[in-house]
Amino acid sequence: MKKTGTLYLIPTILADDTADQVISPQVKDTVRRLNYFIVENLRTARRFVKSICPELVIEQLNFVQVDKDATPAQVQASLKPLLEQGMDAGIISEAGCPGIADPGAEVAKYAHQKGIRVVPFAGPSAILLSLMASGFNGQRFAFHGYLPIEKGPRLQALRNLEKEMLQRDQTQIFMETPYRNNKLLEDLVQTLSGGTRLCIAANITSPEHELIQTKTVAEWKGKLPDIHKQPAVFLIYK
Repeated sequence: MKKTGTLYLIPTILADDTADQVISPQVKDTVRRLNYFIVENLRTARRFVKSICPELVIEQLNFVQVDKDATPAQVQASLKPLLEQGMDAGIISEAGCPGIADPGAEVAKYAHQKGIRVVPFAGPSAILLSLMASGFNGQRFAFHGYLPIEKGPRLQALRNLEKEMLQRDQTQIFMETPYRNNKLLEDLVQTLSGGTRLCIAANITSPEHELIQTKTVAEWKGKLPDIHKQPAVFLIYK
């Protein structure tokens, strides 16, 4: 039987110029020997590979994009070099760990179906790092991704998350498109109970701009930070 390649899950940075602090030598050594990458965003992936392995010639490497709009056929096609040529590949997300709230999960799923070995590497995850630092329940938690854009459904989603938090004794984690962060903060303090605790985690791992702070909703009122266009994670717990 022909030997298939291995699929490596390559973590990338959350904040600019932090690769030396958050990317392990094991990841860099693996990237050096790969010449095929399945990526969420071509530009950021190429830039990341060059930043951690400057000796590589990017034009000699192969990158194929598999983003949230990729079809099942495109996902399957991305793994053909592993199945037909025994080539190893790396998955690179736009930020953080591939497969966690990321289209790389579909690639990993199909790899398992085809008997391809999947190898994850440790690296920065905004979801897990924010949970670690929040002081909230780390044994029972749920990540909900992005909330609805329209105001009515968004406010109802927040009420439902608070209800689920209480019923399940569970930390609720969610995100927003960065340019809508401040609006979400306003909705949070206007919608949730004053005693509910809210953790705002922005610019995680950034040595200069990181903000991770937990207060009650009542304590946040009138004192909300300006995190417009800054990558952030939001957590609520009782």
